[in-house]
Amino acid sequence: MDFELSKEQKDIMKAAKEFAEGEFPDRAEEFDRDESFDEAIFKKAADLGFVGTFIKEEYEGPGMGILEYCLIVEEFSAVDPGIAIAILISSYGAEIIQAFGSEEQKTKYLPPLVKGEAVMGAAFTEPDAGSDLAGATLTTAVREGDEYIINGSKMFITNGDRADYLICFVQTDPDNPNRHARHSMIMVETDRQGFEANHLTGKLGIRASDTAELSFNNVRVPASNLVGKLGDGFIEAMHLFDLVRIIVAAQAVGTARAALEESIKHVKKRTAFNAPLSSFQSIQFKIADMFSWIQAGRNLVYEAAWRVDSGTIDQKLIAAAKSFCGQMAVKCTDMALQMHGGYGYLAEYKVQRLFRDAKITEIYEGTTEIEKIIMARNLLG
Repeated sequence: MDFELSKEQKDIMKAAKEFAEGEFPDRAEEFDRDESFDEAIFKKAADLGFVGTFIKEEYEGPGMGILEYCLIVEEFSAVDPGIAIAILISSYGAEIIQAFGSEEQKTKYLPPLVKGEAVMGAAFTEPDAGSDLAGATLTTAVREGDEYIINGSKMFITNGDRADYLICFVQTDPDNPNRHARHSMIMVETDRQGFEANHLTGKLGIRASDTAELSFNNVRVPASNLVGKLGDGFIEAMHLFDLVRIIVAAQAVGTARAALEESIKHVKKRTAFNAPLSSFQSIQFKIADMFSWIQAGRNLVYEAAWRVDSGTIDQKLIAAAKSFCGQMAVKCTDMALQMHGGYGYLAEYKVQRLFRDAKITEIYEGTTEIEKIIMARNLLG
């Protein structure tokens, strides 16, 4: 078994690290404070090939694997998780287009994402439908001639106020006795009449990343905007989650790594009782625990991603990576803040931002509790 990354993968990591360290630090505090983002940074990242890395070469993408995607996510998140997500999730949902879309849809929607000419999002969650996606999603799409008419609302949608188009999980057969066959995926261009997005503010963390509440009031789209087969929306959604959960786990690893790096710098220069903090065994144990947890989380991410790239989707392994890494990031950032003492409570210190940024990795794309259910069901049959 070879644990060594290839030269190409190491080069990708190096390039991602250099870009993030060159672009993020001077703006991270501003974006967090103002809950804003500069699209110029996104465009630079796209020009350098960091956007839509999983999109195949025939659609003008780099055609990288999920493992390479994870390497970039970790390096970006180790500098600033909020900016990392604003850039790298700008093509969220394109995984569904690439796997299930028609050739016309792939040619239309994928190349602009890679070039940084468009932003995409995926609309699943509703005010009363989060973890129970199949059972509680109420947004409807009714076929009328050559169009679908969409009505309903979505909540906590990444890129909702920023996207040029969104792939939406909607009811197309609400009376079907099989609740997993009631929904479909439909593309909605955000300039269509009846569509509205309300940018959400006051988030705990990753404030550079846009999150919005959406409303659909008789939004009409061509029937050709249906992605994949009618009634296969749940299957398509699970395909996306299987991939994106690994990405969130990589985000958590990068966030935790940043917390460790900040802690090491702090305890080496900070003194107490006429000795550096790094000389106290209690501090040393915390540093050692953080390193161990981060390495374990990274190994889970790498194996899950490697298996996907090798053609195997191991849902229990993916769920383990997402669950463990999210909890690990929260623990590591909490420890880091504790080691910083009062300084960690100040906005000018990066560690308090990391502490806030970490929590979302336990929530979105499947809560820690949902991931544990997935693992248990796979293991127990």
